[in-house]
Amino acid sequence: MRPTALSWVPAALAAGFAFLYLPILLLVLFSFNESRLVTVWAGFSTRWYGELMSNGRMLDAAGLSLSVAAVAASLSAVFGTLAGYSMGRFGRFRLRTLFALLLLSPMVLPEVILGLSMLMTFTTLDRLVGWPAERGFLVIAFAHATYGTAFVAVIVEARLRGLDPALEEAALDLGAGPVRAFARVALPLLLPAVVAGWLLAFTLSLDDLVVASFVSGPGSTTLPMLVYSSVRLGLSPQINALATIMVLAVVMLAFAGARQSRNTA
Repeated sequence: MRPTALSWVPAALAAGFAFLYLPILLLVLFSFNESRLVTVWAGFSTRWYGELMSNGRMLDAAGLSLSVAAVAASLSAVFGTLAGYSMGRFGRFRLRTLFALLLLSPMVLPEVILGLSMLMTFTTLDRLVGWPAERGFLVIAFAHATYGTAFVAVIVEARLRGLDPALEEAALDLGAGPVRAFARVALPLLLPAVVAGWLLAFTLSLDDLVVASFVSGPGSTTLPMLVYSSVRLGLSPQINALATIMVLAVVMLAFAGARQSRNTA
């Protein structure tokens, strides 16, 4: 094959990266726009960052979303790790197929169906046992943890299949109980997968709009819900400033993670 046959590949890659990242760069650029119109450049200014910092409603929604994401990701990490370990180490057990179906179904169900089913579940629980009396922080966190657990379980199970079970068997032969062997041997080896699953569950929760719209109540507006309602009424430059801050935070975390990986290696 002649080298010229693939001469179009760099141009295609450049076009693809431009399609993916040029909108983000434009969003960052227009967050420093003086004009209230987000499509008209009127000069450099940081006024929208100042207005964002004084927007109490936006800050409250951001705080709620971050808190919900942290709790939901932590619950997902705990239950997802146990579920993934059960799938990867216990072999074929009774009702394994049903267990796997129930565990992984949130990954493939449409979010509209997931949100509606959770709304009906919480409404029924309120009628039967009196909880939750109002749909707020904990309800959203539990709803997000439901489908976050599935993603953590898949990552942990994939990592577990690459580990030698003889390590845990050696710990059992040396007198450790099953719980201690898991905590002292398996869990440290699974920690990178657990952290990766936690980050994925955190991102999914922070980004969720549909499920939160179903299960949240008055006074429990998450950041995606607030941004969506704001965009429907007209795009505010404060949204650009908020998105720029989030992009900067993600870039910093990515660089920190890459540096930590190099140091570990």
